[in-house]
Amino acid sequence: MANIPMQNAVISDNESSKQNYMPALISLAVLYFMNGFITCLNDTLVPFFKEGFTLSYADSSLVQFYFFLTYGLMSFPAGMIVEKIGYKNGMVLGFAIAAVGALLFYPAADMHLYYLFLAALFVLAIGIVVLQVASNPYITALGPAKTASSRLTLIQAVGSIGTTVAPIFGAHFILSRLQESGTSSDAVKYPYLGIAALLICIALVVYNLKLPKISAGAESILATPEERRSIFSFRNLNFGSWAIFAYVGAEVSIGTFLTNYIADTLSMGVEDANSYVSYYWGGMLAGRLLGSYLLKTLKPSFVLTVCAAAAILLVVLSVSTAGTFAVWSMIGVGLFNSVMFAIIFSLSVQGLGKYTTKASGILSTAIAGGAIISFSQGYLKDHSTWAVAFMIPVLCYLYIVFFGINGYKSKAESL
Repeated sequence: MANIPMQNAVISDNESSKQNYMPALISLAVLYFMNGFITCLNDTLVPFFKEGFTLSYADSSLVQFYFFLTYGLMSFPAGMIVEKIGYKNGMVLGFAIAAVGALLFYPAADMHLYYLFLAALFVLAIGIVVLQVASNPYITALGPAKTASSRLTLIQAVGSIGTTVAPIFGAHFILSRLQESGTSSDAVKYPYLGIAALLICIALVVYNLKLPKISAGAESILATPEERRSIFSFRNLNFGSWAIFAYVGAEVSIGTFLTNYIADTLSMGVEDANSYVSYYWGGMLAGRLLGSYLLKTLKPSFVLTVCAAAAILLVVLSVSTAGTFAVWSMIGVGLFNSVMFAIIFSLSVQGLGKYTTKASGILSTAIAGGAIISFSQGYLKDHSTWAVAFMIPVLCYLYIVFFGINGYKSKAESL
């Protein structure tokens, strides 16, 4: 899944002599795992609610709509809150808010009301956003700057483990009870109650950990004689914001409807089809590890263009064929999704200097593409076929191809 970009941060002077960063790194690994797990579990909720509440594809996609809409609404407020209370307290607050959202699944299940589940997901997503804003700076601050990329790759890989495990968990504990649930939504009650308990435990552990204090690093000076510029005067950022919007939208919409697509393609139950989704997210784990190696020698814009073109080819192949080949073609898109977000972000902020932090906020807001694109694909599926509906992510990847070829170039625009 997409993660909110990191801001510059440094260990406070009175903490710099303390080199035991292991507790903080472990807490970050757990945090990324839970972020990935909770976010990807939405892919299980979509088919579950679709059947349980007899929803259209568009209505069932509101799970993703309200979850990812939170990024657009809360990224900047979350940053202000974390700046005021500190990164560690922000992490604790994020876990606590996410736990409240998970707890709200219990009354929502008791009353069997879809809009209450959407409200619970919105609260849960607020916690996730606060968590990411509060935790990401630690990755660059904990240890030497020259190894920051390796730490980021490792932490993101842990998050990918969470996204890989979530569909298996959802298939076993939630979708397997779909038939017996009937008009009840009790199948999600206890899994999310367990998630809430785990989040509370993690919040308490983090609260009692002695983590290094970090502060915002000094902003770099923009390499230009201009003293004042609009943040929107940077060509690569303008196009990059839409590239983030398109990428997150494509990644989320494919993951959202993959269970139902596989079930229809292979004529199987959604509980069996959901297990395949773990391979989609597992491909991102493998791709990140491979990508971290390839990007040492290959030009990022070239890698991005090739990955986006490969994603287009796989989606078109999938909807043009049938059976197992069609399914694995769509699953294979996950492998090429793996490095797109990181590359788009880095190219979008290239050359921005002291404007990078503001740019990060804009790019974080663009993650709301996961809400708009997934809902649009669901609406299109309600009125057409899978082949037509999957043209929406194809269009998203086409835009990313443009960004990789030309849009990333940083020549400023005069606005």
